Amino acid sequence: MEAIVEIDGLKKSFGSNEVLKGVSLKIEKGKNLVVFGKSGSGKSVLIKCLIGLLEPDEGKITLFGRDITELNEQELNMVRKKIGFLFQSAALYDSMTVRENLEFPLRESKLKQEEVDALVIEALANVGLSEAIEKMPSELSGGMRKRVGLARTLILKPEVILYDEPTTGLDPITSREISQLILDIQKKYNTASLIITHDVECAHTTANHIMVIKEGLVFAEGTFIELSESKDEWVSSFFKQY
Repeated sequence: MEAIVEIDGLKKSFGSNEVLKGVSLKIEKGKNLVVFGKSGSGKSVLIKCLIGLLEPDEGKITLFGRDITELNEQELNMVRKKIGFLFQSAALYDSMTVRENLEFPLRESKLKQEEVDALVIEALANVGLSEAIEKMPSELSGGMRKRVGLARTLILKPEVILYDEPTTGLDPITSREISQLILDIQKKYNTASLIITHDVECAHTTANHIMVIKEGLVFAEGTFIELSESKDEWVSSFFKQY
């Protein structure tokens, strides 16, 4: 199957600090790639390069068959519309209701209000939060805010979703619910996803493939079972809690 996301030889430095030293990866449509790595290993820089927020020093980033390093801002924005992003904090607007938060990404569309309403209701139903539509973010638990953030991501029907630490700060039960939700969305919408996480259970639930970054390079990759049974002590250390 053809890769919907492909990175080849990605390098990115900040001054003398080499963060990414030649990372390559592929994600096929309908597949979830989980990225492990210690703090500071370059995982967030990888995502920022992938969506064009940072310009790589070297390497090629191909999304939907187009090298984004060769696109102008208008072309890049068209590509970005096919990509959803779930921020670690959920990044909701505190002054807006849940409904208004979900309507926000649609503000430039030419949809009629009844069409917008239908999309909001569908997105909230997908994350099991239909009853929260008129609540304020301050009235929601951490797990509910994550769900609303995911609903807002889904409202534009993205083909690729980037998850930045989707279960961080959540209790174990809520973390499992979010991980299952990621899996449900993958199956329902056939999305390709990049999931950055430290949560081994989240990786076990969601990953088709796992990549471990060490010192700016892909140190190991494989399935959950392959990596959890790795003879390399550093790789196996990620899986000890499981």
